[in-house]
Amino acid sequence: MKELHFRSASELGRMMRRGEISSLELTDHFIARIEALDGKTNAVVARDFGRARQLAREADAALARGQGLGALHGLPMTIKDAYEVEGIVSTGGAPVWKDHVPAKSATAVERLQRAGAIVMGKTNVPYLSGDLQSFNDIYGTTNNPYALDCGPGGSSGGSAASLAAGFTAAEFGSDIGGSIRTPAHLCGVFGHKPTYGIVPKRGHLGPAPGSLHESDLSVAGPLARSAEDLALLLSLTAGPDWKDAAGWKLDLPAPRAKHPRELRAAVWIDDEFCDIDRESAELLTNAAKALQDAGANVDWNARPDFTLAEITETYLVMLHSQTGAGMPDSVRARWAEIRKNAAPGDKSHQVLQAIGGTMNIAEQFIWKERQAQLRWKWQDFFKSYDVVLAPVLMRTAFKHDHQSNWHKRVLDVNGITRPYMDVLIWAGPAVVSYLPASVAPVGITSEGKPVGIQIIGPHLEDMTTIAVAGMLEEILGGFTPPKGW
Repeated sequence: MKELHFRSASELGRMMRRGEISSLELTDHFIARIEALDGKTNAVVARDFGRARQLAREADAALARGQGLGALHGLPMTIKDAYEVEGIVSTGGAPVWKDHVPAKSATAVERLQRAGAIVMGKTNVPYLSGDLQSFNDIYGTTNNPYALDCGPGGSSGGSAASLAAGFTAAEFGSDIGGSIRTPAHLCGVFGHKPTYGIVPKRGHLGPAPGSLHESDLSVAGPLARSAEDLALLLSLTAGPDWKDAAGWKLDLPAPRAKHPRELRAAVWIDDEFCDIDRESAELLTNAAKALQDAGANVDWNARPDFTLAEITETYLVMLHSQTGAGMPDSVRARWAEIRKNAAPGDKSHQVLQAIGGTMNIAEQFIWKERQAQLRWKWQDFFKSYDVVLAPVLMRTAFKHDHQSNWHKRVLDVNGITRPYMDVLIWAGPAVVSYLPASVAPVGITSEGKPVGIQIIGPHLEDMTTIAVAGMLEEILGGFTPPKGW
């Protein structure tokens, strides 16, 4: 039996409803762990423990009167600091907002609160959620509970670290470049990048507080210690925001498969365009074989009608068109110079960043058409397969590297030095195609570092990818707490 702080949110909720533990007892338990142990990780960076305890008392009193507050009644949790939370300092990792205390929670967070969740505090992010490491000038650096000299990933790094360390019952993050999936993989927890547009991002920082525009590609979604929790949190937050609610509602399809014997899975682990470390590849292969042994129809050679290199090019150009939109003129001028001097056919990270960061409206139309063509090819592919099993990242947790210029950072994979920006490659296919993608832990390496598998599914079929995460959880055991925690 797992210790209380490592149990799933769903299980903790059932315990509270059965009267085995009160909301206040559970909240006090998590707060005590944060106060005793977060000095090692620096995951929970803005805390609202006094109000959390008061809300827990109110939740217990309501339950005693027979008044349930919702599916998350009395459940204590933390929230990624990219989201505004009413009454709690919400910074997005940006010093300019270090004193920003919102009067209203972000839409997704408000939905969790209305379901009874109690937000104890905020978890660390990189500056404007713009890195796959989690550090900023306000709160400093977050460490990985499995390897304290390494990062937990980003940008939802504090979220994943908080879950892995047993500081929270559940978490909520965001993803445009693997920012939910990469931390889930590096910290051995579950994560889900929803289909684009089904969970409102209003109240996410950036853009600036009060902004209503929601950028292309980026999504909001849950992190947790079980697949059941992913489904629960998604069901509570998905649906139209105020601008659309008068005219449409969301009705996600049921999972295509509820048991491995009903599942058709393609495996896309090996690709010369972005090789992954051998031990990770072995664990991912073993996970696919476990599904096959349980009755799944597994195809080890199937691929969509495009290459990883082709979809990565489209993804990176479109990604940088979004992330580069607010850059100062000096940066855009440098990008324009890089683009002007690039050799024909140069598809390096620097050149693709320069193209994305400087393209005009006519060019945007061309790249949007390329995106549409890719999405259509995925649609054809998913007529024959239910999911694709793929890596999240090319390696396990890596040591902190805070050089401001990403192009000067490097990572070792199988003894080969690779550009740091290769961390975006396996994140890209689901993002640029607006597809759902879940992550489930599938094992621990000989160095004690977790490995997660990415489960990519058809558009709007989020419950299928989460269901497959649940199958792997049942077969392989799911979340394994870090040693010493």
